[in-house]
Amino acid sequence: MRLTTTVNGEEVTREVEGRLLLVHFLRDHLGLTGTHWGCDTSNCGTCVVWMDGEPVKSCTVLAAMAGGREVRTVEDLADGDRLDPVQQGFMECHGLQCGFCTPGMMMTARALLDRNPDPSEGEVREAISGQICRCTGYSTIVRSVRWAAEHECAEREEASS
Repeated sequence: MRLTTTVNGEEVTREVEGRLLLVHFLRDHLGLTGTHWGCDTSNCGTCVVWMDGEPVKSCTVLAAMAGGREVRTVEDLADGDRLDPVQQGFMECHGLQCGFCTPGMMMTARALLDRNPDPSEGEVREAISGQICRCTGYSTIVRSVRWAAEHECAEREEASS
């Protein structure tokens, strides 16, 4: 089947099998390997991308379902050489160790901060509760997201003064 979708702001068209998962379309057809493929059962959350602005686990979404929609991957977080505050927070607060869960965590965190610019620790933990990290124990991930929230808030205040 012919699939046309917008990925990271660019329209792409490819011939794909109807049973192809979105995670494999992104990785194998478009070379966007930042989206990781973990469990294939939607348990781990490493494959989170956005579809029409909402986080989805791309291992349970058929590529065909992305037809005519907008998909955003972790590759689109940075603005040129300028990291997204979430990416910067993960660096500053050591929110990653092996890095396998990191792309999905960052996409989920960005969605949270877009909806709630100042989430509590509990709200961050709830937002990432559908994702598994086997390395960090989550405290550094939560600190990373809070760092991003605090720095975005300071940037907004600075810009408005």
